[in-house]
Amino acid sequence: MPPRSAGLLLFRLAGEGAGELEVLIVHPGGPIFARKDEGIWSVPKGEYERGDDPLAEASREFTEELGSPPPDGERIDLGTVKQRSGKLVSAWAVAGDLDTASVLSNEFEMEWPPHSGIRRRFPEVDRAEWVGVPEARRKLVSAQVELVERLQAILRERSAGESSGE
Repeated sequence: MPPRSAGLLLFRLAGEGAGELEVLIVHPGGPIFARKDEGIWSVPKGEYERGDDPLAEASREFTEELGSPPPDGERIDLGTVKQRSGKLVSAWAVAGDLDTASVLSNEFEMEWPPHSGIRRRFPEVDRAEWVGVPEARRKLVSAQVELVERLQAILRERSAGESSGE
């Protein structure tokens, strides 16, 4: 069975007229990704085991990776995408705001430099950014772009429903 991850995609509407969708994405910490940018950012997420509640795990991972609990509010199911590695990522979107300067991630340990015998600790997430959809398309792991596009379609549909009086 392929590994499974669950995450929360925090979003807000910003810009003139508060209509531009922005999403919060995270950059993986540690020396391997330190100088990389495009195509490696992610939704705050983490792996979970069979039998775990994916939505509960998504909330826990959000807290661990960003240092604050996710906001209350409706969880919009964005479904699951399959990454090139085979990992399945399920995500939910939630409206909210977060000061990216306050991000404080949990840490992981690894041998660095490789084969040195020296174990070092690094933040799991070294930074978070609010980005618009075009930038999300460039920065996110390719499969996760679909999650942003699904959110965009859901919000567009809801907005059309509200303006037609439904």
